[in-house]
Amino acid sequence: MDRIITLHGRVFAAIERLGSGLLPLLARFVFAATLLGYFWASGMTKLGDGLLGFLRPSTGAYAQIFPKAMEAVTYDVSQLSVFHWLVVVAGTWAEFLLPLMIVIGLFTRLAALGMIGFVVVQSLTDLYGHGGIGHPGTLGAWFDRASDSLILDQRAFWVLLLITLVVKGAGALSVDRLLAVRMGAKAA
Repeated sequence: MDRIITLHGRVFAAIERLGSGLLPLLARFVFAATLLGYFWASGMTKLGDGLLGFLRPSTGAYAQIFPKAMEAVTYDVSQLSVFHWLVVVAGTWAEFLLPLMIVIGLFTRLAALGMIGFVVVQSLTDLYGHGGIGHPGTLGAWFDRASDSLILDQRAFWVLLLITLVVKGAGALSVDRLLAVRMGAKAA
């Protein structure tokens, strides 16, 4: 029995060593394959018209991020404050920049941490701003047999993927690695 346990330990220690650089690369690949398009498509709905659309968000952007405030002002954006504009612009930029940073592996840990915050705010907005809290299927429940709720189930997987990147970094094929090599060469 000791030989089996020792063999098991050796085999999986070798797999862990070989896979340690692969896990962050796979996490970034899965993010690109499943969530990059989702966040960019959502960001596109928030852009205003024209060349400066990234500074003048659409009315829909305000309605998505501040649904109750927009309803209170009968969807007249001019009645909202500079704070609302800043949040909407920052949120829109975050939907483009943070996923891009994760995919190319630039400041990956910070970008993943930012995305975790983004997903938490997005989830709270969906639950409280858009009324998802009143729909048990949207919120879902852990430890049930259904795995398809939008908030607790899906976004838990998103956050787990992002936590992997916070803990492990971007991996070998990344801008972070290039910067680390370059900084190491300067330090020497």
